[in-house]
Amino acid sequence: MTTLLILGASGDLTERLLLPGLGSLIEGGVDADREAVSGLRLIGSGRSPRSKEEWQKTVSTAFEGVSATDAAAQEIIDSAEYVQGDPTSKDDLTKILGNADGQLVIYFALPPAIVSKVVQTLETVDLPEGTVFALEKPFGSDARSAATLNRHLLKLVPEEQIHRVDHFLGMSTVLNILGLRFVNRLVEPIWNNENIEKVEIIYDEDLGLEGRAGYYDTSGALIDMLQSHLLQVLSIVAMEAPTRIDPVDFRAATAAVLRSTAVWSGAPVLQGTDAVSRRARYGAGTVGSRHMPAYKEEEGVDASRQTETLAELVVEVNTRRWAGVPFVLRSGKAIGEPVKQVILTLKPVGFVPDGLTGAESPERMVIGLRPPTLAFELTLNGDGDPFSLSRHDLSTELEPSPLTAYGEVMRGVLGNDPTLSIRGDVAETCWRIVAPVLNAWKRGDVPLEEYPAGSQGPRAWRDDVTE
Repeated sequence: MTTLLILGASGDLTERLLLPGLGSLIEGGVDADREAVSGLRLIGSGRSPRSKEEWQKTVSTAFEGVSATDAAAQEIIDSAEYVQGDPTSKDDLTKILGNADGQLVIYFALPPAIVSKVVQTLETVDLPEGTVFALEKPFGSDARSAATLNRHLLKLVPEEQIHRVDHFLGMSTVLNILGLRFVNRLVEPIWNNENIEKVEIIYDEDLGLEGRAGYYDTSGALIDMLQSHLLQVLSIVAMEAPTRIDPVDFRAATAAVLRSTAVWSGAPVLQGTDAVSRRARYGAGTVGSRHMPAYKEEEGVDASRQTETLAELVVEVNTRRWAGVPFVLRSGKAIGEPVKQVILTLKPVGFVPDGLTGAESPERMVIGLRPPTLAFELTLNGDGDPFSLSRHDLSTELEPSPLTAYGEVMRGVLGNDPTLSIRGDVAETCWRIVAPVLNAWKRGDVPLEEYPAGSQGPRAWRDDVTE
């Protein structure tokens, strides 16, 4: 038997992502996944009071995509329990842990500052042998605090029993990059600096705060997205081929990439500026049919913090494969036409025979993250005139995984397979990469610009936004 204890079970993360992810694992997983959840005991805990019946209803609602006759799902719902308590209190934490049976998996669905306090409290109580931890990003608030958190965690359990969760690594389209890169005979030979001019990793959303001001206003787009999710995507785009996809070789390959990653040192990449980063926040505007107030007027926002809702950063990967290639990371909120893609722009061919004209825009490979798509934008002979070139797109829609990204997360956590989790040293490395930019922003070296909600960003940036 395994007990999954969710600390912070009354929060938005649990109801919106974590429990539905568990449901997708039950519904869409393979036989091994169903074995992993067979007999699973689910305990929720939070500071706010909640009855057992209310908690079971929450779990049942989150499992709404699972067949009503699924015995495994119904067993989890019927046995689910809720324990009120403060996990930073030794007495309350002892009471909460006393309800666990079998192997214990503790999922910290808590703000980072609370996680650090809970981990230190855990040092004062007895944990069952083989306990597994799962933590949500961000892991600390800088490299030093991440290192401190790692030290406290390792006092309790070994590294292989710590799952630092980044659900972007569970997205099927991110994992599809592995197949595209390493087993495609046409693509594999050109995936390098001899053929690729620029890489863009973009995740622009039409969503605003959606009630997350308490977290988002202390992080902003750079920490919420670039420092975590997009650097992890970069690590898969730029990694060398691991011997096998397992917790040792795969994570060693992604870690090696991030150790080689730093703020861009080459010629200016972002149009109209010599800076390697830009930041902005949305003003009042309309996104689709929704009117959004200016970010600084949103409930729970402290305008004096100068929190950005759109960030761009250029980095380099100092390896033989990628030297000289800029990687542009970008993410924003309240964007009118969201772009969620990895774009690899190819260098032009060395020679074009006289007489062939047209199609001067660069060729690209475009991997759509949401929805999952793949497109090759190629230069081919034009219609009617064989000597006139034009752009043609070869594209396909990829079949979405039956598991949500959090379903993949739960597969690794419950199966004790940390392949898709962040290693402790990598968590520290990601903070090191962005530290120069965060420091420059704190000094005011990079202005905080503004863009209307529903636009593609500040007007001066728009020529750089991939369409």
